Amino acid sequence: MESSDTCSAPFSQSPTSSNSSSPPTVVMSPCAACKILRRKCADTCVLAPYFPPTQPSKFTIAHRVFGASNIIKFLQELPESQRADAVTSMVYEASARIRDPVYGCAGAICQLQKQVNELQAQLAKAQAELVNMQLQQANLVALICMEMTQSPQQQSPQQSVDNFISTPPHSGGYQSGMNFLIEENTSLNSLWEPLWT
Repeated sequence: MESSDTCSAPFSQSPTSSNSSSPPTVVMSPCAACKILRRKCADTCVLAPYFPPTQPSKFTIAHRVFGASNIIKFLQELPESQRADAVTSMVYEASARIRDPVYGCAGAICQLQKQVNELQAQLAKAQAELVNMQLQQANLVALICMEMTQSPQQQSPQQSVDNFISTPPHSGGYQSGMNFLIEENTSLNSLWEPLWT
């Protein structure tokens, strides 16, 4: 591995050696960590899978808070299945520490916990109002049922008013009395007719 450890431009070919029979070796671009640290990026670089050259800010943030040596040491102590999550956590915590140097992630967690508590209080208040409305509705339904179970002979004042309104004014005795008055009026008119002729 003569030229695989060198940090050259992407997909550039290494210079040919004196032995012309060996094929040229293609060297990939170094990872963002090695590019920022200005060192050779080996094939066994621990940082290469998690800090690609297209995301240099990712390593810059983590390096600013934790340091490159601590990041490498931390990743080497973890199994490969957990390293990606560890890098994500380190970058997130470093970003929070840069935004809030005093509290870091703890400040964001406290703010989110405060929002959760406020939402839980609002939810409990809404549930209490819902239970109160359900009780009022149940009481109203019970009151209506009690009124409906009363005897039909005992009509309420409202029912009497409704019956009076629904009864037509010209019916029964009232109508017969009006007819009698009309007939009497016509008979009197017939008596007074000769006086005017």
